[in-house]
Amino acid sequence: MSLGQLGRCRWIRLGAALLGVFASGAGCSRQAAEPRVPPSEHAAAVASEHTDENREHEKLPQQITLPPGVEKSAGIATMAVQPRRLPETVDLAGEIAADPDRSVRVVARAPGLITEVHFKEGQRLAVGSLLVVLESAEFSRTQAGFLSTQARAQAAQKNADRLASLAPAGLAAGQEILSAKAEAQALAAEAQAAERGLRAAGMGAEKFAQGTARLEVRAAISGFALSRHALVGQVVPAGHVFTDLVNLERAYFVGRLFEKSVARVRAGEATQVRLNAYPDEIFVGQVESIGKQLDPIARTVVARIVLTDHQDLLKVGLFGKARVSRSAALAEAPPRLVIPLDAVTDIAGKQSVFVRHPDGHFAVHPVTLGYSASGFCEVLSGLRAGEQVVTDGIFTLKSVVLKSSFGEEE
Repeated sequence: MSLGQLGRCRWIRLGAALLGVFASGAGCSRQAAEPRVPPSEHAAAVASEHTDENREHEKLPQQITLPPGVEKSAGIATMAVQPRRLPETVDLAGEIAADPDRSVRVVARAPGLITEVHFKEGQRLAVGSLLVVLESAEFSRTQAGFLSTQARAQAAQKNADRLASLAPAGLAAGQEILSAKAEAQALAAEAQAAERGLRAAGMGAEKFAQGTARLEVRAAISGFALSRHALVGQVVPAGHVFTDLVNLERAYFVGRLFEKSVARVRAGEATQVRLNAYPDEIFVGQVESIGKQLDPIARTVVARIVLTDHQDLLKVGLFGKARVSRSAALAEAPPRLVIPLDAVTDIAGKQSVFVRHPDGHFAVHPVTLGYSASGFCEVLSGLRAGEQVVTDGIFTLKSVVLKSSFGEEE
């Protein structure tokens, strides 16, 4: 190595050493300026800086006094809290299905061209509502054949009547009369068959003689259109499905009952259904039937529960859970205080009830609930036997509570 190269190597080593000193010094000064704080102490310091943000909000009023007359106009009703045994229950998962006896499949009864469409998917339709208008060449030919046969049948009947009137004078032979009557009957039968074909295609008697190819498709029941498979200008064959109409005022919850629970559920038992889409709504129903075929893979049978819709909430395919209440109560279970599920409301994030005191005041009681069945639930804490719990008019009382809270904040 030359002297020049040796000199450069010494300068490089010296520079590296100086950089190390500067780096260590800078690190020490940084540590001295910013000492490390344990996480627990840091969290405490942050919390102390924001104590004003963690203050409790104004407490909601616990007692309510209604002006004279409001209690009656709000329809407030109460019932005494009493101990009782709730029936044993069995839970079933399932979904909403339409009642087959309240469903209609709307199809094209003849091939044709769609010229008008008068409904949309999800629309509520009344009985007789016009859905689709078709122009059908085949239908037109059937109609023309009916009119022709009908005219010939009428002419044949008149000829038979004429010959029958000439028979007493010997102006018409008996065989001739019989042949005329037979021809008239045959043509009349053909006309009737053609008429039945037109009626089956959906044409009313008032349009038989109009000679039109227009075929109207109307709703046979009132209900909702689940789908729409019809476009103006579309050529459809006979049997094409335009939509399915379902009436969900009475529907089914189709649940799956496990093999081990089959003996515990019988037709006619009361049921509560909660749907995932409406967790706060309860649909009260009854077990109508239990299937006779076991699914070999899932080991379940189908249980059909009849439900009555309210507020048009039921929709085909909604999932949920049904709780079937057995008719026999659990003898070994001690009676507990129970209240109707309708009496429970959410106030400030807590399940609560309103209790009417003898002096006319209403008090908010947070409660802890337990097992529920048949529209009632057990009360584990928050109430005493004999207290009058509000079952109707809860919305009015809750509105007063919330309004009082807003007024205090202002």
